[in-house]
Amino acid sequence: MSVHPGWPARVGPLRVRAGRVTLRPIRLRDAGVWSRLRIENREHLEPWEPTGQASWADRHHVTAWPGLCSSLRAEARRGRMLPMAIDVDGSFRGQITVGNIVRGALFSAWIGYWVDQAVSGQGVATAALALGLDHSFGPMGLHRVEATVRPENVASRAVLQHVGFREEGLLRRYLDVDGKWRDHVLVAMTVEEVPGSVSDRLVRAGRASWA
Repeated sequence: MSVHPGWPARVGPLRVRAGRVTLRPIRLRDAGVWSRLRIENREHLEPWEPTGQASWADRHHVTAWPGLCSSLRAEARRGRMLPMAIDVDGSFRGQITVGNIVRGALFSAWIGYWVDQAVSGQGVATAALALGLDHSFGPMGLHRVEATVRPENVASRAVLQHVGFREEGLLRRYLDVDGKWRDHVLVAMTVEEVPGSVSDRLVRAGRASWA
């Protein structure tokens, strides 16, 4: 079994309006807060996330977390994924995942995230994404990271732009989201496009500071 070069790890912090943002490995004892935030944030999150087999309440019940957490951590140990919690001042506020990690001649992955609506618009997602990208291009040794976003998701597109992603095209009827096949914008970044670090870019732009 291969060892993930960037797992486990703690990443950050960066300071934004909401507080000190750090990334850490997910853990089994996140079950209660994960379930509460996912259920409370249903209206905020469901329009942008892949359609599930079961109801939102069932998929995010506290009893669903142990199996999900164990599965994600197993993928991390195999070097296929990096599932991290987003903490703000030490409290769980969301997740960020680097997935479909491919090495060999490609060295690429995708990145995705969600954050609690209570801290939305306060720089948390942008800081978490910057930290995740720096970890991907640094300890994880990746060359390219991409993401997809629905054209209508103005807030998430702004976050992606803030950290330096560039648009590569429109993926027609790419993903089943909220019950329909939805178009997504493909964005990407390679390590050559990051002078210094993504976090440095945020600090220089006044969007974050070193905590």
